[in-house]
Amino acid sequence: MANVIQKLFIFIGYFCLVNYFIINPNAGTNKVHQFKALIKLIEQNKEHKVLLTNKPQEATTLANQAIQNGASRIIAVGGDGTINEVAKALVNTQIPLGIIPIGSGNGLARHLKIPLKHSAALHLATNGPVQKMDVCYLNEQCFFCTAGIGFDASVAQKFAQGKGRGLINYIKATLATLSKYKPIMVSINNGPMEEVFSLTIANANQFGNNAYISPLSNVQDGQLEIVKINKIGLFNAFFIAIRLFLGNIHKSNNVTVITSNHINIKYQTGAPFHLDGESLITSNEQLTITIKPLYLNVIC
Repeated sequence: MANVIQKLFIFIGYFCLVNYFIINPNAGTNKVHQFKALIKLIEQNKEHKVLLTNKPQEATTLANQAIQNGASRIIAVGGDGTINEVAKALVNTQIPLGIIPIGSGNGLARHLKIPLKHSAALHLATNGPVQKMDVCYLNEQCFFCTAGIGFDASVAQKFAQGKGRGLINYIKATLATLSKYKPIMVSINNGPMEEVFSLTIANANQFGNNAYISPLSNVQDGQLEIVKINKIGLFNAFFIAIRLFLGNIHKSNNVTVITSNHINIKYQTGAPFHLDGESLITSNEQLTITIKPLYLNVIC
């Protein structure tokens, strides 16, 4: 009986076109007046329901509530971390994910060519076409843009520990990490242990802010790109950084790109890694990365 009622609510939600907006008020560097203006813009339509997050992972709970309430579309308003939390509630459902990017990097939004202007992103999220995209898993944890260990994971950890958000603070975290960073040891697909600067698993093509870590990635091809940056010094790290923004890092002699739909990585426990920019700590030395093709409906 409970299942019947749930399906009825969902059917009514589709019919009434009720859009739920799950908003992270702490995302990015948006000023208070800009944030209030965005909320006011959303609430101009009485069929729009606004839910604000107050703590990490709450966006997933709110998305599940929106599903139960019969949401037609669920729109994540925030950065890649907020999008991750909302999207993982929507995988393998018919309810599409909309995105209004207000984060520090907005990697997935930029890959999907979603406008950064609030009004344009709102129009797209509520009226745009729905497409399917791949969903990736690292030890059963979802990610949609990028995951990684090594340097970018250490930067994500440093950034998370800081008080500010935005590109400037990310650059500060990068420089602070670089000054003390040591390469990591990994084994890829049962190969020999090797020393690398970083290892990024990419579904989308960039970290954010147009830093293209995997320029050839496609979120609809059922494949992952593993971008391995070999052990390098400060001098080569500078040129790698330039290549990130030129979109040709894959052409560097210090970079190897592996394309696959299943990757096993042996690493260490208690070390930083990131999923869509959110800093986490490994609890297992074996990292298994898989992909489920076209497993999420997204508006873009």
